[in-house]
Amino acid sequence: MIIKTLVENTALSKGFGSEHGLSLYIETNSRKILFDVGAGELFLENAKKLNVDISDVDYHIISHGHYDHGGGLKAFLRENTKAEVFLHRLAFEKYYALSSNDELEYIGLDEELLQNRRIVLTSDRFFINKGIQVFSNITQKEPLPISNNGLLMEQYGQTLQDAFAHEQNLIIKEDGKMLLVTGCAHNGIVNILEHFHDLKGRMPNYVVGGFHLSSRSSGNNVNPEMIDKISKYLMNTNAKFYTCHCTGIEPYNRLKAAMGDSIDYLSAGSEIAI
Repeated sequence: MIIKTLVENTALSKGFGSEHGLSLYIETNSRKILFDVGAGELFLENAKKLNVDISDVDYHIISHGHYDHGGGLKAFLRENTKAEVFLHRLAFEKYYALSSNDELEYIGLDEELLQNRRIVLTSDRFFINKGIQVFSNITQKEPLPISNNGLLMEQYGQTLQDAFAHEQNLIIKEDGKMLLVTGCAHNGIVNILEHFHDLKGRMPNYVVGGFHLSSRSSGNNVNPEMIDKISKYLMNTNAKFYTCHCTGIEPYNRLKAAMGDSIDYLSAGSEIAI
């Protein structure tokens, strides 16, 4: 399985663009998958540099209803005329971030795209193809990351704290190995891994994605004690972790110091084989 990072907050070199967002290209033995699509059209530019043909993607999965993961959806639908796009049924609701000066900024998806015939709305546990599924409806055994503070949703005419029911995660099983892909892990990476274990009866072999230990809107990181607790939990899974995006550089460095070779960072332009 090959994973290429098309969009991330940082770039592997000056040859690749970067932005606040995430897009991962995943090539299995039989399928080509795009997981998230960044904030705009940058994924197209970096895809060409990584020899990825977006028009040849079989499935597009968007992790949740924020622009930095689904802002490039319109461009994807233009460049690719065959792939179905899998989003949680709540992904097109209205989502906001509270800025540092207490102003609401819309961070949701383009609602007009919901009418596209290739949009497939998911919920709970949804099977896309053999060995490929998404899941949501996470049980919150541990508190949600404090970095979620200031991320809001509109419901029944009121603006409330986002519960992140619209977030989904991807599982790919191939050659006896399991890969878990998270977009931002707004539901908490520990909660997501616990839910994965409840579904599969085991932990994944690999985990790729953001852990949301840092907030762009507030600039705050999860406290060091919580990061240490998370790192201990992650080590006990015996999985290999590749993280990026909303994990944040400082929290990643603390995870890396504790976890060593069990965790690495992905930047735009990164390519890994698992």
